[in-house]
Amino acid sequence: MPINEYGPHGLRNSGSGFEPQLTPVATTDAQALREAFGRFPSGVIAVCGMLDDRPLGMAVSSFTSVSLAPPLVSVCMQTSSRTWPKLRQLPRLGLSVLGEEQGAVCRALAGAEEHRFAEVHWETTGEGAVVLPGAVTWYTCTLRAELPAGDHTIALLEIDRLWTLPSAEPLVFHGSRFRRLDGDRSTVPA
Repeated sequence: MPINEYGPHGLRNSGSGFEPQLTPVATTDAQALREAFGRFPSGVIAVCGMLDDRPLGMAVSSFTSVSLAPPLVSVCMQTSSRTWPKLRQLPRLGLSVLGEEQGAVCRALAGAEEHRFAEVHWETTGEGAVVLPGAVTWYTCTLRAELPAGDHTIALLEIDRLWTLPSAEPLVFHGSRFRRLDGDRSTVPA
């Protein structure tokens, strides 16, 4: 009997001893799709800038490195966001990769816009980007392009400068909860 064969639910590995029970769900089921997307752990990023001498920002979990030359990253925002249309007009944005102790900061940045920075410590760069102390990495960026993508907008940002704290651990979002990375820094075999 071959190790990989097709069963009623598609390709399966009969040699592993583990055969998951798959339940197909229509991709139009928004809650099921949200739960499926939530199975992929991600970091949490604060996207912030100065508007009228006040910090403005939001938390996003869709952040991806794109290119080394030129240095590009992408973030995705819901098209219903009232914050992104204001941020996108700013000449510089600060991206802060939140640290494992910044769950409260993330919740604040996901709350009502007028109260987001009430209890959040922040700093501004000379160009108007806002970064958050306690983050593991900071980037200052310029918006280069936007792409409509369903109910989101993909923003392509070019990195101007960055700072990083190599010993700091990131905040991880998975399964609708904040989690910590395992402290064991040993290498996992490929």
